[in-house]
Amino acid sequence: MKLFNSMGPNPKVVRMFAAECGADLELHEVDLMAAENRQDEYLKLNPAGQLPALQMDSGEIISEITAICEYLDEVTGPSELIGTSPAQRAETRMWARRIDHGILENLVNAFRYAEGEAIFKDRMRLLPQAADDLKALAQEKLTWLDGLMVGKNYICGDRFTLADILLFVFLEFGSQVGQPLNENNKNIAAWYKRVSERASAGA
Repeated sequence: MKLFNSMGPNPKVVRMFAAECGADLELHEVDLMAAENRQDEYLKLNPAGQLPALQMDSGEIISEITAICEYLDEVTGPSELIGTSPAQRAETRMWARRIDHGILENLVNAFRYAEGEAIFKDRMRLLPQAADDLKALAQEKLTWLDGLMVGKNYICGDRFTLADILLFVFLEFGSQVGQPLNENNKNIAAWYKRVSERASAGA
């Protein structure tokens, strides 16, 4: 399998997930800063022009990080990363969706509209007036999640999952682009340290 890889949090989510589930991926680098992902050659593979994309052994291409991770989990043998029962899979997907919509989308869009404006101004519609509010929304949801993490090692209890990988990678990214981890969220801070010590965190 070939992963069309680049800088940024989305590809790292897949690399970290692959390291956890033991998937063997050939990495093919795409230069985001040179807008290689907006050129015809890449758009033929992924019309959305986004990274990453996975070329399966069949030659077909899939994109969107959740879809890629679920596919990798299935082909390497279902694991607790997604879930080994209907209940576990539902729990993982519930938390992945809550984190994606409540925290990650706000964090990333705030970056695009503020610190990343120079990079994205010619690539998409930006709403710079919304950046501060989006940052505040992301932090409010993190504080809400912090209150639910009492006594839990990971977001789904003792089970390390895709939800943890998503949140960790994007909080790591946020800390690099003007949205540092709020140390007052002590449960999240302890969880973040715990995840950062996993071998896959360096993927």
